[in-house]
Amino acid sequence: MNNETISFFFNWLDEYFVDKGMNEALALGLSTLINCVIVVLLVTLFDVITRKVIVKAFRIFSDKTKTSFDNFLVESNFPRYVAHIIPLGLIWFLEPFMFNGYPLISKVLIILIDLYIVVLSVLVFRSVLMTTMNYLNTKEKFGDKPLKSYVQILMIFAWGIGIFFFINIMTGYSIAGLTTSGAALAALLLIFRDTILGFVASIQVSVNDIVRIGDWITFSKYGADGDVIEINLATVRVQNFDKTYTTIPTYSLISDSFQNWRGMKESNGRRIKRAIYIKTSSVKFLSEKEIEEFKNIELVKNYIQHRQKDIEEANSANNADKSLLINGRNQTNLGIFRKYLDAYLHNHPAIHKEMFLMVRYLAPTEKGIPVEIYCFSKDKRWENYEHIQSEILDHTIAAVSYFDLELFELPTGKDFSHL
Repeated sequence: MNNETISFFFNWLDEYFVDKGMNEALALGLSTLINCVIVVLLVTLFDVITRKVIVKAFRIFSDKTKTSFDNFLVESNFPRYVAHIIPLGLIWFLEPFMFNGYPLISKVLIILIDLYIVVLSVLVFRSVLMTTMNYLNTKEKFGDKPLKSYVQILMIFAWGIGIFFFINIMTGYSIAGLTTSGAALAALLLIFRDTILGFVASIQVSVNDIVRIGDWITFSKYGADGDVIEINLATVRVQNFDKTYTTIPTYSLISDSFQNWRGMKESNGRRIKRAIYIKTSSVKFLSEKEIEEFKNIELVKNYIQHRQKDIEEANSANNADKSLLINGRNQTNLGIFRKYLDAYLHNHPAIHKEMFLMVRYLAPTEKGIPVEIYCFSKDKRWENYEHIQSEILDHTIAAVSYFDLELFELPTGKDFSHL
């Protein structure tokens, strides 16, 4: 169908009304209105049919292919956006004939069509980006990467370019003039300050592998203690262990200090570090009788025997006067208790023996002598880890009295009432 035929159809009503004696201006306006209604109905029908056909074809094609990329294209409405291109082309083609006698309306329609083309282009681009992101999220290599932040960055650029084209289409102002304007650039930097900071932070977080989706982080400043479930351009979303959510600015991940527990999850064990306070006045040298009694404790029996043998040989060589216990070398109840805890941990089935393990004293305080247990549990799961830690602490506290030691604790109201 050539242009002359199309022009004939659009002008036929105008000529018909004029032949019937209608005023030329009125005839032109009425025929233009009727032609517009017909074109709108035709384009709408054509759009519905085209959309159904293209979407159906995409679904059939995606069902037959092995890759899931085309399935994500359908989910992101890519076929629907593409289907709008053909009806839009039809309006663009028929526009010169619809408003032949109204150049101003024709110019406005051309502007609206151009604006819609810009919006449709951005939506198609967004659909492709979302499809790519969803597809890559199914791959193990990209599952913990902040892909959403990159998509948001690209979409900001896409909408920014779209806004430039909007201004150019509506005002005729050169896009090159906008991009080289110092005032415009300053305004953009001010408006997108947080976005730019988030963009820089997202790149650093990804390149330096600071945080991944699924990491357990503790960020005291924002009250976050849980798993990272989303990383985007502006924020990082954390689901806390009480099932609440905390939102952290992405830029804070590189500007503030926080704790990432990924290293613990990737290691062979989870650290146990607990201290009990021994009452200083309960520490003493052991007499021979007391040493014999302590030999009944199986975990330290061999240690006491070997240790006592070395002490006696040293005291004999130095002619130590043992009429007083302080003279020469001696064993203490606290020293044997420390060795007992060490042996207990080495025999505990839930403690990782190939990782660092020790029992040590910390600097004495007004609360007594801190005896610290430092080891790693084999099971890193939180609930099981707490059970193991509690069991060790229970046993440690209960074992104190067997070594004639006392735990320190501040006096309570009940203690004062006894006085």
